[in-house]
Amino acid sequence: MDTAEEKTEDATPKKRRDEQKRGNIFQSADAVSAFSTLAVFLVLRAAMPYIYHSICNIMTGFFHYAANHDMLSSSFVQDVNRQAWLDIIILAAPVMLVAAGAAIIITGAQTKFKFSGEKIKFKLSNINPVEGFKRLFSLRSVIEVLKAIIKTVIIGYLIYNKIIDICAQCSGMMDSDVFHSAAVVFNDIFDLGIQMSLVFIGLAAADYLYQRWDYERNIKMTVQEMKEEFKETEGNPETKSRIRQVQRSMSRRRMMQQVPTADVVVRNPTHFAVALRYKPEKDEAPVVVAKGQDRIAFKIIEIAEKYDIPMKEDRPLARALYATVEVNQEIPPEFYAPLAGIMAWVLQLKKKEMKR
Repeated sequence: MDTAEEKTEDATPKKRRDEQKRGNIFQSADAVSAFSTLAVFLVLRAAMPYIYHSICNIMTGFFHYAANHDMLSSSFVQDVNRQAWLDIIILAAPVMLVAAGAAIIITGAQTKFKFSGEKIKFKLSNINPVEGFKRLFSLRSVIEVLKAIIKTVIIGYLIYNKIIDICAQCSGMMDSDVFHSAAVVFNDIFDLGIQMSLVFIGLAAADYLYQRWDYERNIKMTVQEMKEEFKETEGNPETKSRIRQVQRSMSRRRMMQQVPTADVVVRNPTHFAVALRYKPEKDEAPVVVAKGQDRIAFKIIEIAEKYDIPMKEDRPLARALYATVEVNQEIPPEFYAPLAGIMAWVLQLKKKEMKR
């Protein structure tokens, strides 16, 4: 295959945005299910005392009524059934909310809460048998089969060990009441669930790394695609305008940061402002460190006032410097004479301040 047609280049930001619009958003489903499962079992484990007491209350009430009545009335059975379902809903609601919340958080952390409706649209390729066979024998399918085998082996091992532990405890629970024995068994089941969830998280971490690598590999670009995208974006007038706007903004910000280094500001009086620096040890002539008109001129004057930089009002000179000299350039010789008097005035001000 020609090198130009091989996908060797990392995806550009535009390519990533286009993939997201098409619904190709990176996420590991195993990470979502693993953390959701762990959250559910942690909540169940923490809520075990409440679950235990709720079940006890239901059973106690039912048996108490049955022991004191010859026949169970239909109204009582309905009341018990209604209360039982209410208790089940109350117990299950927090668990379901935690599971949903964990799934949303983990999915959002991976996708940065970017969603697309493209994935749920009907596509003929999804029912194409040829495409189906390609997916069936792809590397991803092999990985999924290996993950399923590993999960099955580990889960089987954990369940086997837990059954052995429960059987070993049974002899010690012969004299215990049913509710206590049930509580012990449920605790063991929840502990088993937490152990399996931690194993799933470990597998999900490996799956996450593989999915990330596979995603990045699939969205790589060819050299030709890079060139075409560059032409498309650089040739776009809106993009060019936006780039120039950002460049001007950054340049203006850097220029304003240089104003405090100025020795004097020549102004007119607010429409034009030119900040100059003159350090004899490194400057052959005064250097324009910032200049501006109207709003920018006002900002330069404002900064100069903040840092007590001397300002001289000279309308013709301010206009001429603004129109002739660029930022970070030395003034041309024709400005030496008028600026010599201003720099002498600045030097006198500095001497007076030193005497104070």
